[in-house]
Amino acid sequence: MPHPSPSTALFSAQHLSKRFGANTVVDDLSFEIAPGECLGVIGPNGAGKTTTVRMCLGLTAPDGGSISALGLQMPRDALAIKAQIGVVTQLDTLDPDFNCEENLLVYGRYFGLKDREIQKRIPALLEFASLTSKAKAKPGELSGGMKRRLSLARALVNDPKLLVLDEPTTGLDPQARHLMWERLQALLQQGKSILLTTHFMDEAERLCSRLLVLDHGKKIAEGKPRDLIAQHLEPDVVEVFGVGALQVREGPLRALAARIEVSGETVFFYTEQAGALLQALAAHPQLRTLHRPANLEDLFLKLTGRQIREDA
Repeated sequence: MPHPSPSTALFSAQHLSKRFGANTVVDDLSFEIAPGECLGVIGPNGAGKTTTVRMCLGLTAPDGGSISALGLQMPRDALAIKAQIGVVTQLDTLDPDFNCEENLLVYGRYFGLKDREIQKRIPALLEFASLTSKAKAKPGELSGGMKRRLSLARALVNDPKLLVLDEPTTGLDPQARHLMWERLQALLQQGKSILLTTHFMDEAERLCSRLLVLDHGKKIAEGKPRDLIAQHLEPDVVEVFGVGALQVREGPLRALAARIEVSGETVFFYTEQAGALLQALAAHPQLRTLHRPANLEDLFLKLTGRQIREDA
């Protein structure tokens, strides 16, 4: 999918910058989101993802740059823009005193919707979230996955054109994550646009039409997931671990890989063709190997490094 131009984009951010004191957390960042597209924003802690999302929602004022959405300008038309956006935050913001139906009803009132109109929408929203049987249950009675799906249903109460999802599946077990992915894919098929931040590379690869990779507030890569992998990485990866793994990287096997990285006790051999390397590793039966295609996690680690960042 070609990059949407600002004139055809549903959402456009141009040359955004944000500083906190002497620290520049978003640095000349531009991106667009087309109708029906999911744009993923990935990057290590402190890369500027959350600040970018807050600027997109009008919650934090940029120090430079411009944001337009749905033919309107932020901050001038902030209320009109927010009326057409749905938001799911990392933190649970459901009202614990209201049941599922009441959470949807009260939230719909914030958009100026009449109770009668909201109540017409509630059954379909609960069905979409697989929560029809929990309509009268309060959030404290729901599992983590149910709460997250209720938050998604609540974000849809105003029938938004754009959803902003800040790490929507953090803390969910695999089954709950897969159900959430299924629901998000259904929304994309309905033509809704999504801006998604995530730490899960499988989530980014599964849901996102395009990815924006941020580090230190700057855009360091942008494109379709598969295109980025092909552009930045060798196609084959052989992971080697076990007793003596760190020693083999210094031996003759080094010549069989285009690039070698080490993380903990695992050695990653990146190669154009893994056959010769796998054959040579057969002479080291004490080592365990995993041969796989390069993926988004490899891309993320190559572009942003393996050093663990503190939360920012």
